[in-house]
Amino acid sequence: MRMPWFAVLSALFCLSAAPGLVLAQDVPDPAPAAATAVAKDPVFTQEQLDQMLAPIALYPDPLLAQVLMASTYPGQVNEAVSWSKANPKASGDDAVKQVAKQPWDPSVQALVAFPQVLATLGQDPVWVQRLGDAFLAQPDDVMGSVQRLRHQAQTAGNLQSNQYQNVTVQTAPAPASSGSSTQVVAASSPPTTIVIEPADPQVVYVPSYNPSTTYGTWAYPASPPVYYPPPPMYYAGSALVAGLAFGTGVAIISSLWGDCDWGHNDIDIDVNRYNNINVNNRIGNNQNKWQHNATNRDGVPYRDARSRQQYGRQLDGASQRTAFRGDDAQRAQARDKARASLDRAGIERPATSNIQARQQMREAQADRRQEARVPQGRLQNSQATPRRQGEGQVRQVAQNRPGNSAGRARNNAFDGVRSPSRTSVQASRGRTSQSFAQRPNASRAAGHPISRPSAPLRRGGGGRR
Repeated sequence: MRMPWFAVLSALFCLSAAPGLVLAQDVPDPAPAAATAVAKDPVFTQEQLDQMLAPIALYPDPLLAQVLMASTYPGQVNEAVSWSKANPKASGDDAVKQVAKQPWDPSVQALVAFPQVLATLGQDPVWVQRLGDAFLAQPDDVMGSVQRLRHQAQTAGNLQSNQYQNVTVQTAPAPASSGSSTQVVAASSPPTTIVIEPADPQVVYVPSYNPSTTYGTWAYPASPPVYYPPPPMYYAGSALVAGLAFGTGVAIISSLWGDCDWGHNDIDIDVNRYNNINVNNRIGNNQNKWQHNATNRDGVPYRDARSRQQYGRQLDGASQRTAFRGDDAQRAQARDKARASLDRAGIERPATSNIQARQQMREAQADRRQEARVPQGRLQNSQATPRRQGEGQVRQVAQNRPGNSAGRARNNAFDGVRSPSRTSVQASRGRTSQSFAQRPNASRAAGHPISRPSAPLRRGGGGRR
């Protein structure tokens, strides 16, 4: 028995409306259920994340964590880049101590220990800001992108242990739920985790490489990774090992105090190392997880709505801004009294909004058109506009003031300010009188003699010569 067509449509509608069901055509392929966990409007796609993380994905874990933290303060990173250019020989813990009084986030201060890293970040400030926005909005996806890229480099034979770094492969821990709905693809992370650490914890070698070749065949030909050439002064005579160049090592003791926590896709803080280098900004032992400080953002806007809601909240002292601007009860009362005085004097209030200002402008233009049509002698008749009648009353009050022996209001510098239409009429009348006085017939009309140049005398008769 065939079902009616309307019954089939009703069944399909019920299936599509059910929250726990999907239609067959909505599933592109029979992949596992975890692979279909697509984010709702992610800020950056997997392709964009791989492209922006390719230049730094092979950094040692402590240095990578430091770069990710600092990138969330792009304005201060630019200042640190300028400072490093002005002090090219400053590096390591000594450089970090020199900027201890700078109003930068500790993660930004720690980067001055690695001038070659700041030289790379300074080549593209937009890239730095996008990197920080991605880490704030999609930390799980950022960490997953780093692991994908590391596995690609290892498969291409360009990531291995040497005298500069130790590369270890560990079983990937079970992903912890972060409560975020911004994951691009949940099952895109590799089953193992690649950890990169300095061979000597007190000497860090910053690798330099070309992402276009280090990761083998790039998965996104339309969006190739950007290559930032290393600064020559830090990589002169560098050693090439499996496609990576290692320049001069940076001796550190306390400058790197962050590390990647691949189990939770966040950053751990070594409190002891942090306090050793940040003596003026110590933290407690329980502050072993990095948290973004919106105060050090320096007004740089956040890219996504979730970050704006989480970090763009009002800072301390925001409740005092109203009083600082003068919007208190005393000033509001003074404004009300001033407006009442204008009403009693019959003076039009100044506009308090753009809409009211446009309305007053239209009324003034209407008055000018009305005066242009009505002769000057009839401006005071009953056809005058209500506002003109009000202005006539104000002039009558001024004429009756004591001290006006002539019965007329004194002229002053502000005469006509509140009546733009009357000022326009007077200006037009003056221009008309001036142009009239310059005409040749004006002198005859005024009764003055007119002198004309005498005609030249002709020689001979009146005929043509």
